[in-house]
Amino acid sequence: MRTEMATSTGASGGFKDRLSYLFVLSRPRFWLYLAGPVLVGVAAAATDLSDLYAPVTLALVAYFLVPANVFLYGVNDVFDVDVDAANPKKDDREARWRGDPVNLAVVVGSGVLGVGLFALTPQVAWPWLAAHFFLAVEYSAPPFRFKTTPFLDSISNGLYILPGVAAYATVAGVNPPVLAILGAWLWTMGMHTFSAIPDIEPDREAGIRTTATLLGARWTYAYCAVTWGLAAAAFALVDLRLGGLLAVYPLFVFGVARTGVAVDRAYWWFPLLNTVVGMLITFGALWSIVNG
Repeated sequence: MRTEMATSTGASGGFKDRLSYLFVLSRPRFWLYLAGPVLVGVAAAATDLSDLYAPVTLALVAYFLVPANVFLYGVNDVFDVDVDAANPKKDDREARWRGDPVNLAVVVGSGVLGVGLFALTPQVAWPWLAAHFFLAVEYSAPPFRFKTTPFLDSISNGLYILPGVAAYATVAGVNPPVLAILGAWLWTMGMHTFSAIPDIEPDREAGIRTTATLLGARWTYAYCAVTWGLAAAAFALVDLRLGGLLAVYPLFVFGVARTGVAVDRAYWWFPLLNTVVGMLITFGALWSIVNG
């Protein structure tokens, strides 16, 4: 870890400044990328409304809403300090790493806190939780640093749906359908690669190799359309309504590519799109519980 981490940005001033910095570091716009799959997984697995507010359910939602994001993006920022120096997203919407010991302790502590979930959840959920934490670290950190290897960077982003798989397994006592896991994993692959398009030039300047830098913007759009199309097909085999809902993603990327909307602008629309889709899936599952 380079000593320059603590220089250009400096250590935090007071408590409010540090809290504000950690809030920005956790990417609040993307909190539901981890917590959303948990909500969907719980709703899909629940057979009674009491499952929704069981202590283990609340613990999973609470952890993956905030601490897990502090950990995931903190690890990312620690090992991306050199790359982020030239990344324009860090100028306003995100934060550059402040490498003082307290911030590092908060990031590490957020990861350690997640270990407690193994004591609350059944063994069927443990492989999914373990895989999430492994990928959350190794996506950014050596020795694997998946984010710098084309296609592995995309595949490793299945880490975002693993909390939802663990939540489903916790509530249901069994794993979700394989096709649902496959469809969700393909969805995250498309999401990650689309989000990497605005970073193509900064990543190339920094010598970072990603799926997007390898393919270029035009073929990355095509890659996203294919992965999202396959995700919709996989979900359609589970439930046609799910497949129809997920079909909005390949249509979206086609629309962005055809209309010439700036991709760095479209990228920031995704939290809203994902929230709406996630809400519809969750409400559909809840409707089945109430009227089952």
